[in-house]
Amino acid sequence: MKITIEIDCTPDEARRFAGLPDIAPMQQAIVEKLQQRVESAIDATTPEALVKTWMPMALDQMQPLFTKLFGPFGGSRPGEAG
Repeated sequence: MKITIEIDCTPDEARRFAGLPDIAPMQQAIVEKLQQRVESAIDATTPEALVKTWMPMALDQMQPLFTKLFGPFGGSRPGEAG
């Protein structure tokens, strides 16, 4: 003997019939959080953000450092008595 039962329902109706919980709100929250993380990661990879990350000192702070470091090798500056 062979019995065939065909049920025509949506996945949501099948989930409810089986007593499974509705996880759509949780999925939506996870997707929103992932979207925020992706957007912040994209913002962190802009050229300006990368330069700030790689060079923590501002360029105006680096000028005196380079002058102290390489000044003796550069000779006299134009306009200076040397």
